[in-house]
Amino acid sequence: MKYGRYRAACAVMAMSMAFAGCGEKSLLDAKNPVTIEIWNYYNGDQLTAFDSLVEEFNATVGKEEGIIVESKSQGSVNDLETNVLAALREEVGAAELPNIFMAYADTAYTADELGGIVDLRGYLTDEEVALYIDSYIQEGDFDGNGEIKIFPTAKSTEVLVLNKTDWDAFASETGASYEDLANIEGLVATAERYYEWTDAKTPDVPNDGKAFYGRDAMANYMLVGSMQLGTEIFSVSDGEMTLHFDKKTVRKLWDYYYIPFIKGYFAATGRFRSDDIKTGNIISYVGASSGASFFPDVVSISDEESYPIEMEVLPCPQFADSEAYAVQQGAGMVVTCGSEAEIYASVEFLKWFSADERNISFSVQSGYMPVTKTANDKDAILNSGADISAGMEKMLSVAVDTVNENELYSTKAFEGGTEARSVLEYAMNDRAAADRETVVERLNEGQSLEEATADFSSDTYFDEWYETVLEQLQAFESK
Repeated sequence: MKYGRYRAACAVMAMSMAFAGCGEKSLLDAKNPVTIEIWNYYNGDQLTAFDSLVEEFNATVGKEEGIIVESKSQGSVNDLETNVLAALREEVGAAELPNIFMAYADTAYTADELGGIVDLRGYLTDEEVALYIDSYIQEGDFDGNGEIKIFPTAKSTEVLVLNKTDWDAFASETGASYEDLANIEGLVATAERYYEWTDAKTPDVPNDGKAFYGRDAMANYMLVGSMQLGTEIFSVSDGEMTLHFDKKTVRKLWDYYYIPFIKGYFAATGRFRSDDIKTGNIISYVGASSGASFFPDVVSISDEESYPIEMEVLPCPQFADSEAYAVQQGAGMVVTCGSEAEIYASVEFLKWFSADERNISFSVQSGYMPVTKTANDKDAILNSGADISAGMEKMLSVAVDTVNENELYSTKAFEGGTEARSVLEYAMNDRAAADRETVVERLNEGQSLEEATADFSSDTYFDEWYETVLEQLQAFESK
C-alpha cells in the first residue's frame, strides 16, 4: 500500500472501527497468524531487552491469539527517521513501511501529514487511556481533538550524573555538597570553584583548571530553561508555531551556559558527555535518564593511566525560584495504516508491552521509565522482582521523582520542528566551543582569564549572536 493511498486507507479504517468498537479479537486467527513488523532505534542493552520481550509475547499471547511480532533495529534515531520517511514517500530502494515504528513527535507529525498513520483513539477504551501518564498520551494529539497518534511505551527525562569518586575528593577539600547543585546558579558557582581548585593543584602552571560539567541535548536546556523562566520558545496550536525568543530569557540562558563554557568551567569534547566523563574531561553532566547503562565505570586518562569510578545521580538542576518544569523525552510507537487485523494486532502488542509488569521489566534493563501511572512509582519498581543494578536503581529513583514532581514539557509538533530544534541544539554550544578555543590561545599567550574572555562577555557580542539565531528561527514561524 503506497503512501498516496494511505490517507484514504486510514480514513476507511477509522470509519470501520467507529462502527466496530474498540477492536475485535475475531479479526485474528491463531491458525493463520498475522505478522507485525516493528522498526526501532534501540541498540545494546536496550535492544536486547526489547527483543527479549518480543520473543516472550510471540511465545505466549501472540501464539494464542495469532500474532507474530518481528523487531528490526534501524540503527540510530536519524537512520530510523530517514527510512520511515523514505518508505512513506515511496522513494527508490526504500523498504516497505512497517506496521509500527518508533518516532518522536516531529517525525510522527510529518508521517501524519503524508497520511500514513492511525489514530488509535478508536482502538482503546477510556479506561485504557486513563492508565497512562496524561502528558505522554497528549504528545500524539496533534490537532487538540483527543486523537492518539503516538502510543507511549517508554519515556525518559533528564538527570544530573556525577563521577562520585572525583566529586568526593573535591568535596572533602572544599566543603562542596550536593545541595550546591540543586539549581543552575549553584551548579555554575560550583563549576567555577572546581576549576579554581584544580587550577591550584599546579601553581606553576596558570589557567589549567578542569571543567566540572557538560550537557547533552542543548535544545532541552534552551526549551525547558525558557519554560522555567516563563517563556515558551515554540508556542504551537493546531500545527501553527508562534516564536517567542524572548531576549531577556535567552540572555539568562547565555549567561549560565555560554559564559562558564568559555571560561573553562563547562566542556563538551566527545560525542556524548558520558564520553567526557570517561576521559576525565568533566566529572558531571546532565543527560537522559535512559543513558544510565552508558555511564563508564573507569576514567581512562591515557593507555597507561586509568582508575575506577562510582556513579551518583541527582535531580537535573533548574533555575532558582523558577517554574518547576522538566523535559519529557523518548520516542513512542506509531501504528501505520494496514488491514484491520494488522492494526488490531499492533495495538494488542503495544498494550501488552506497556502493561506494568513488562514495562517495569523493560525499564530496569534499559533505563527508560514506565509509562503508566501505577508503574511510574519507586515502590512498584523496587518490589517488581526485577533484577535492578545499583546504578539503575539510582537513576530510576531520581527520574521517577522528577516525573512526579514537575510539569513535564515537550514541544508540540509543527512543520520544520526538527530543523528549528536543531538550531537551538547547536547555536549556543557551537559558538561556545569555538570561542573557548580562542580563549585558550589567548591564555597561552599570557593573558589573564578576564582579559581573554572580555570580548565574548560583552552585551554587543551577545546581541550579535542573538539576532543571528532569531533570524534563523523566524524562518520556521508559521506565516
